[in-house]
Amino acid sequence: MRETESIIGKNEGLTKHKTCCIFCAGDYGGIDFGDLTDCLIIAADAGYSELKKRGIRPDLVVGDFDSLGSPPEGVEILRHPVMKDETDSHLAVDEGLRRGCSRFKIYGALGGRLDHTLANIQLLTRLARRGALGYIFGDGVALTAIKECSLRFEAGYEGILSIFSAGERAEGVTLKGLRYPLNEAVLTNDITLGVSNEFTGEEALVSVKKGVLLISWLGNSGKALPEVCP
Repeated sequence: MRETESIIGKNEGLTKHKTCCIFCAGDYGGIDFGDLTDCLIIAADAGYSELKKRGIRPDLVVGDFDSLGSPPEGVEILRHPVMKDETDSHLAVDEGLRRGCSRFKIYGALGGRLDHTLANIQLLTRLARRGALGYIFGDGVALTAIKECSLRFEAGYEGILSIFSAGERAEGVTLKGLRYPLNEAVLTNDITLGVSNEFTGEEALVSVKKGVLLISWLGNSGKALPEVCP
């Protein structure tokens, strides 16, 4: 194999898709993938097994195939060497970015090995720093990251929301519509101030003026996803 080998397709064109759905090799539980129509579907190595089990054909399978064993047949493959610097999930994210996607939904990224879970969460920061919005979905939990902007949750959200500084400092952090508001606060990566806030049922806004915020919330699987706003 060359350093990176493409099988079935040249991987040269940009995708028509805005949303990239990535399936990793972690836990899935009872996660509902929702409507995958018009999404670029990428399996990261053994994430292909979950898609195959559900009868979903990916557009692309990325990885070194040390977990899956061998590349599947009949789909586009982007194979990387086992001795590489990035995780398979990282490679899948970068391929989605390369193909022009600006919105990412990542499944199977939590559970299993803790180091892989932490690495997958870091990918949300990678996306935010590149002007894209990424979500990770677990069984009853969702996460995203924003850089120097605001994230709006529609009215009707319930339960717990937590925020963390994804870098050394996050400045100008403002929370509105939550039980414990903040105004122009500074969060650092060694404090727990942002843990266990609560939705009030009103529209909620999470803002950061400088730096990157990691945001997690529980439940609310039937609600529209929060979106970035000015």
